[in-house]
Amino acid sequence: MSHEYYMNQAYLQAEIAYEMGEIPVGAVVVANQKIIAKAHNQTEQLQDVTAHAEILAITAAANYLGSKYLPACTLYVTLEPCVMCAGAIAWAQIGTLVYGAGDEKRGFSQINQGKGILHPKTKVVKDIFAQPCQEILQQFFQDLRN
Repeated sequence: MSHEYYMNQAYLQAEIAYEMGEIPVGAVVVANQKIIAKAHNQTEQLQDVTAHAEILAITAAANYLGSKYLPACTLYVTLEPCVMCAGAIAWAQIGTLVYGAGDEKRGFSQINQGKGILHPKTKVVKDIFAQPCQEILQQFFQDLRN
């Protein structure tokens, strides 16, 4: 399976968030080419500012594997993680982070160019499926304004 395939699965989670009135961000965690966790933002539904897609997906993956460390896993997320989520990715020692749209306002790379935030061994792949990931966010916020 390709990065595009898994990012599309994360995008489907973002669509679920959109339909629920949540900021449309979706995430999946992959181990051994198998999706072991899926999540989407649930901050409104759970009234929890930490209920970002990445955090929920990491928790589900850790529960699935019975381990707090996920070095053999890849996290696919439709939007560049914020600093909070980047910290969780670091603590979980995620092996690879793949994200779609960049986040110029709140993305982790805006802080010190992202240096020192992720685990040193975490590989980062960005701009996978970036345009659709950006468009669903733009549509969501346009709908909010209208």
